Amino acid sequence: MAANNPPRTRADWRKHLLEARKAWITTPAARQAQAALHERVMAILAELEPDCLGLYWPMQGEFNPMDVAAAAQQAFACRLALPFAQKSPPQMHFRLWNGQAPSGKDDHGIPCPDGPPLVPDVVLVPCVGFTPEGWRLGYGGGYFDRFMAAHPEVTALGLTWESGRLSQADLRPEPHDVPLMAVLTESNTWGG
Repeated sequence: MAANNPPRTRADWRKHLLEARKAWITTPAARQAQAALHERVMAILAELEPDCLGLYWPMQGEFNPMDVAAAAQQAFACRLALPFAQKSPPQMHFRLWNGQAPSGKDDHGIPCPDGPPLVPDVVLVPCVGFTPEGWRLGYGGGYFDRFMAAHPEVTALGLTWESGRLSQADLRPEPHDVPLMAVLTESNTWGG
């Protein structure tokens, strides 16, 4: 976005942040950020000791949680799960995952396993943008918000890059939004 035309809507912010992330993700700084965020996530998981860890299949320059999956399985002997997003009616559930490349895809073409549905006790949630208060800007489908609203007992941790930080003036919560317990970036842990 041009400096004289700053983002104003969620769609504008989403487009702006995704474009910036696409340019940044191939840089040496991005590789360092991946390693730093991995360490931060593992430190939080060591405190939570999940029985079942819900992850996501990375896309569009997101933090790649695949090394976290392997490390968590080894460190905590926890089960793993990946989401299945259904278009109609729009909803999402998690399916048991063995940590290998999934053989199936959800209704949006995102890789997912064929395992049985289950509810993880800790879920890692990808964010396009976020506020330090724990509000999340996602891709606009509302899948994670619906899941978190239906499962308030689940510990939801947002994962993103520090460059996605927005103020509450930039990202005002909407009635359907569900705050995250915390948002982890490569350099901070923001409380929800």
